[in-house]
Amino acid sequence: MPNSSFTFGTVGSPISTPKKPGGSVGSVLRSAELGLFAFELGWVRGVNVTEATCVAIRAQAAASKVALSVHASYFFNLNATADEWPKSRKRLMDACHYGHLAGATDIIFHPGSYFQRPPAEVLKVAIPRLRDLVKEVRDAGNPVTLRPETMGKSAMLGSFEDTLEMSAEIEGVLPCIDFAHLHARPGDGSVNSYAEWDAILKTLKKKLGAPALKRMHIHLSGIEYGPKGEKKHLPFAEADLKYKDLFRALAAHKCAGRILCESPLMEEDAAVLVKAWERLTKR
Repeated sequence: MPNSSFTFGTVGSPISTPKKPGGSVGSVLRSAELGLFAFELGWVRGVNVTEATCVAIRAQAAASKVALSVHASYFFNLNATADEWPKSRKRLMDACHYGHLAGATDIIFHPGSYFQRPPAEVLKVAIPRLRDLVKEVRDAGNPVTLRPETMGKSAMLGSFEDTLEMSAEIEGVLPCIDFAHLHARPGDGSVNSYAEWDAILKTLKKKLGAPALKRMHIHLSGIEYGPKGEKKHLPFAEADLKYKDLFRALAAHKCAGRILCESPLMEEDAAVLVKAWERLTKR
């Protein structure tokens, strides 16, 4: 594994993963072959793995020195109705349980929807639910970090401020910062400059402490957006995201952790990020 302040990889299997061995084990192998030493298991439709498969994934990740995380089901909502919450809750609990068995250290999840209610009001529901969930995970002897992801649409629970509030209130919770989502969320082309990213990182440090800058979990891609925010992820070459300026801000703050590419080009654009980071930090 390269000695770098950031480890790079993809969210979901690299496109070039062969059919054999295929699956998550094959994806881990292929990631390492590509020089990508982080991989996020894309369990976004639910958890459909056996414990035996998880053991095999863990063993391959250890052998290949690939750090694992899990992207939990899209069908999770901290602001679900009382009737829907038990099913929603189980989806994230399953990701935590099987993710830990597979060797993942971090569980990424979409926090949910405001349902047209004020963010502060929604957080009064979301934070106690997340706190109880983390307690159950810890009571089971599971050390995973739960990471609410910053979301790209203004109607979604998951602003930068929302994720900071959850993380500040609950030990064992840290944000997954998708900088493309933060750029898309306002819908006006803002949050796309060194000064704005510098301010975000300063706020992160102030709210969660300097160690949070060393444990960052970042999603990155190009992105198409409109007045209501995110429309779809794009290759970097087709988008306006100034990721090189973002990297300058991350380097200035001596940040570290993982950067996972969500571009449609997956490993191709992950390699673009690796090269950009190396050019910047090896001067």
